[in-house]
Amino acid sequence: MTRETRPIHLERTLIYIPIVHTPADMGALREKVRQKGLQRMGPQGWRRKISIINNLWSEIERTVEGIDLTYKKVLIYQDGLPVCGREVEIVRDLARAGSRNHHLLLRLMEKGAQIMGTESAELLVEEYELNKQILDAGEKLGPSRMGVRQKALSDELLKRRDQFISHRINTTLKAGETGILFLGILHSLGNLLAKDIEVIYPIHLSNRGGQEDDRTPDTGPDCR
Repeated sequence: MTRETRPIHLERTLIYIPIVHTPADMGALREKVRQKGLQRMGPQGWRRKISIINNLWSEIERTVEGIDLTYKKVLIYQDGLPVCGREVEIVRDLARAGSRNHHLLLRLMEKGAQIMGTESAELLVEEYELNKQILDAGEKLGPSRMGVRQKALSDELLKRRDQFISHRINTTLKAGETGILFLGILHSLGNLLAKDIEVIYPIHLSNRGGQEDDRTPDTGPDCR
């Protein structure tokens, strides 16, 4: 997508990038998530999953960095990044921990893009605590039983997060600006975005990363 092929409007534009989380994104729950993955799929299956996720991130990086944008008019919205006044610090911390997602955010910021707090800190902490309880209980009850319970407990929180994210975009993205939204594939903003926002989908991902069980928020503990 280039300026030659995309007409310039004064409307609001949102580039929607579906993502899958890497272990480095999992913060304090990184090791618990890894152990759960090993338990469920074994070492070979876990390595295959990580390889698939890394390949997906290579695709995301090529696509995003290949888009011709005026970065001083670009706002970046990120799954798991709270509105808390420490957004850039959190992004840098996760990039240092090895997150390809957050390394990419830093590269876009260096080009002039502005990183936006995107999520409710309270909701992220609530989901962090919920997932921690589920992971701890899963060690006793087994992954099959906890999978059903996790979905039941997580769906409502996911909907509330989506409502907050869409409201945040609707109220901060201005006419003539472009937003880039990095959002996990389990999310669905649906009709929550304002009608005057043109949404562009340069990448279409199925659930190739096997993320159906990995609903752990990236930065819950950092929001406190």
